Amino acid sequence: MKNVSELIESRISANAFDTSRGLSDEQIEGLVRLATLAPSSFNAQNWKVIAVRTPEAKQRLKKVAYDQPKIADAAVTFIICGTLAAHKGLPEALLPSVEKGIIERSVFDTWVAMANGMYEGNEVFQRDEAIRSASLCAMTLMLAAQGQGLASGPMIGFDPAGVAREFQLSASEVPAMLIAVGYALPENWPQKPRKALKQVLTLV
Repeated sequence: MKNVSELIESRISANAFDTSRGLSDEQIEGLVRLATLAPSSFNAQNWKVIAVRTPEAKQRLKKVAYDQPKIADAAVTFIICGTLAAHKGLPEALLPSVEKGIIERSVFDTWVAMANGMYEGNEVFQRDEAIRSASLCAMTLMLAAQGQGLASGPMIGFDPAGVAREFQLSASEVPAMLIAVGYALPENWPQKPRKALKQVLTLV
């Protein structure tokens, strides 16, 4: 099994998938379970994942995502959503941590009060948080897929309103990214070169 560094260094953004190889619902559930171990502010877990795996659902998604072939070719394409007003669901999300003795009730009360103060009435901050949480979930899912010998291809080319309509998203669910997951074909590009570290890193 590869370590984390090897997974990151071997990951590519795949466009070509083997259409003859699928994933079981159990495999899909396993990937999403790992993805939900991603961090989120206050552990609000403000994300929702839709696994688009049937031919009919894939065609509906393709229609609102510029007809990108990999949506249908991959074994599954995930719609990763962030949820707005995460503070409203925070008590429910945090309660298991109190029950397991991980955090004290006083911490629970403090975090809930802080989250209410930060997010209530601040729609821009709520949306920022939704996209942040969804992105962390998405990256964790891609690494989980890589660790299981699968390839992934993230996409931002889609009509958010169309995705919301086709998959009955609520007004509080923001589609942030699509991720095609499956078995890669050989013709995919290798990992593209990255900027030199000195261009992106500042040591202070």
